[in-house]
Amino acid sequence: MDTDTPLIARRRLLKAAGLGLGMAGMGLTPVGQLLARAGSSTQVHAGYGPLQPVRDLNTGLPLLQLPEGFRYTTFGWAGEALAGDIACPGKHDGMGVVRAHGDVVTLVRNHEIGGETSGSFTPPGATWDPDCAGGTTTLRFDTAAGRLLDARPSLSGTLVNCAGGVTPWGTWLSCEEIVLTRGQQLQIDGAVHTMKQSHGYVFEVPADGLSSAEPIVAMGRFKHEAATVDPSTGIVYLTEDGHRRAGFYRMLPAVPGELLRGGRLQMLAAEGAPDLRRGRRQGERLKVRWVEIEHPDQGADSDSPTRDEGVVAQGVAGGGSVFTRLEGCIYGDGRVFFTSTNGGDASCGQVWAYDPGAELLELVFESPDPHVLDYPDNVVLSPRGGLVICEDSAQPVQRLYGMTGAGGLFEFCRSDVVLTGQGGFTGDYRGAEWAGACFSPNGRWLFANVYTPGFTVAITGPWRDGLI
Repeated sequence: MDTDTPLIARRRLLKAAGLGLGMAGMGLTPVGQLLARAGSSTQVHAGYGPLQPVRDLNTGLPLLQLPEGFRYTTFGWAGEALAGDIACPGKHDGMGVVRAHGDVVTLVRNHEIGGETSGSFTPPGATWDPDCAGGTTTLRFDTAAGRLLDARPSLSGTLVNCAGGVTPWGTWLSCEEIVLTRGQQLQIDGAVHTMKQSHGYVFEVPADGLSSAEPIVAMGRFKHEAATVDPSTGIVYLTEDGHRRAGFYRMLPAVPGELLRGGRLQMLAAEGAPDLRRGRRQGERLKVRWVEIEHPDQGADSDSPTRDEGVVAQGVAGGGSVFTRLEGCIYGDGRVFFTSTNGGDASCGQVWAYDPGAELLELVFESPDPHVLDYPDNVVLSPRGGLVICEDSAQPVQRLYGMTGAGGLFEFCRSDVVLTGQGGFTGDYRGAEWAGACFSPNGRWLFANVYTPGFTVAITGPWRDGLI
């Protein structure tokens, strides 16, 4: 698939084919039942059995606890040399598999860097704002040998690259989760920096080479979180991580598969429900319309009480509905599923589903208690019909959870990262968030990131249908 020309890739988009659809479509057929069952009968499940310390095949350290029979290797650590003898940045966040060629998979990984003075780590052609140190790295992993082949920079000069999403044509959409305006001053490490470019955009990163570092302005300038593409239409759906109020958006591209050629940005409006943050009933369905965003580049931090004139304000003025802290977003089973990290009456999280064909929005799950589910972050669907949930909570130890097709929750992996100088890091990192979970196309490897000190894990073992 890596030999496709851009024209063929665009045609495959419209035919619901191509690698991105393959990655988005693995195991998605039962997703509606998965989430609905989770809402009605969430229960503790045995999963793969009890967890036990397992040594990393790379460092020899017992960094994770996993069920019996599972093994893992770490790679892409912060500080390690990338191609060109550039130190790998840290704060490993969202990630996706954008290509598979034989046994080799290509991953693009976000680095959620904001307040650092090091500046861009890519050449000028792949840099948006030279004083800014966020961006992406691209890694190739050999699934047969279980090892990293190479790692290189692919985008920089951005800020707070949080999540994003894989496209059906085999690229990565990297999303900035901050809004700053060109000329605005920001204090970083005691020094004042003046932004040479505005921030709050989405950037596209190819599987090969470097990103053009051109912002996709039509996707808006706001606190972006995740993105997903409907492969049958090329429409891109986007979440906003606004603490006070957030919108759910879609971008209708002028040319599907060519996002830099522009399009129309719209915000979801649920009829009769302007506020979806609290007081909703699980299982309720709401008719949807879409509000035009006339000025997608009119960015402002929607969480600031004094600067609320941005994209979300435009949507609300047109009747758009507000959520709180929207995070993960994925297309599957003919619907777009997205999460609100702290939504719901218990402020523990909601899962919503939008049906483009019926123009309906459904609250398919709302956590009633933090002991059921609390502050889920990145999520990925397994080819075996289950769901992997990355934890980003205030708990002292962070976990990867599994959810079965029948709605049973289980703990699959527990962080045990305590370092005493290894890789130049010392400290207890068990409370660092998990992020960027994604599967290899054959489903044999689960990749995920430990945000701090910053490394990627590849986990394999005796997977079973019905679990993850």
